[in-house]
Amino acid sequence: MLPRSAPEPTRRPARGPNPVSSEADAPALPDLGHGRHRPFVLPALPYAEGALAPTISARTMHYHYHRHHAGYVATLNRLLADSLPTDPTLASQSLISIIRSSADNAARTGLFNNAAQVWNHSFYWRCLLPGGGGRPGGAIASAIDRTFGHYATFREHMIGAAVGQFGSGWAWLCVEGDRLTIRRTANARTPVQVPGLTPLLTIDVWEHAYYLDSQNRRADHVTQVVDRLLNWPFVNAILEAHQRALNPVPAQRLAPTGNLPTTTAIHTPRLPAPVPSPAPSWQVADTRAASFARLARRR
Repeated sequence: MLPRSAPEPTRRPARGPNPVSSEADAPALPDLGHGRHRPFVLPALPYAEGALAPTISARTMHYHYHRHHAGYVATLNRLLADSLPTDPTLASQSLISIIRSSADNAARTGLFNNAAQVWNHSFYWRCLLPGGGGRPGGAIASAIDRTFGHYATFREHMIGAAVGQFGSGWAWLCVEGDRLTIRRTANARTPVQVPGLTPLLTIDVWEHAYYLDSQNRRADHVTQVVDRLLNWPFVNAILEAHQRALNPVPAQRLAPTGNLPTTTAIHTPRLPAPVPSPAPSWQVADTRAASFARLARRR
């Protein structure tokens, strides 16, 4: 029997198919259901807690959603209430605006961490689909082929980025202008803190996302997520919204599986140590990470 959870924030029922955010600076990102008013709400899961088993068990989902995700929402609302007397503008900012305005601000580290983790988790749940995973179709399939040459190459780099993230963090597939990139971020850092960088999917590699089921076998967990759970229809919806924002044309002229403009090959250098600066330091998945994916395939 699952343990009873502590009181959690108000939950909002799951919405229909991926409504687009009203934020002008993030037109391709979906509305994840946090609400436009205070306090922010905990969006409902888009599936039952046991729907992703055996890769992610109901027990893991229960702790991850009711304890971790709900905890971030509750802490964020408390921090916002404490900050409003000194910064009333926070009352009208969207979640993404709060993330961007608090990023790399030492005085607002707690606000950033909790706001970013609220958004990251809500996005992550949508990136998973019972019976999903494997080779995609639609616009993302064409974009992957143009960027990586083949789905198998993308799969290797995506798994490698997630397994190779040292400590807690996230692996992301993003679209920047007309090209795809694979990135990894530590702790709460997130692509949405950078205008013009649109996440398409993410994999959570904080230990609480998999340890009850897979213990220290992160490679096994990540491989199963990629092969069995990735929500490619969700990815296609964001990519197509990004394409419309990038190249606005009448809706009837858009092919249902239209391709991205010409993409560039994935860039996988070994990055130097990040230099502290007001702008976030991004880590592109380096070539060494691919060895983790090859190890996962041999298991």
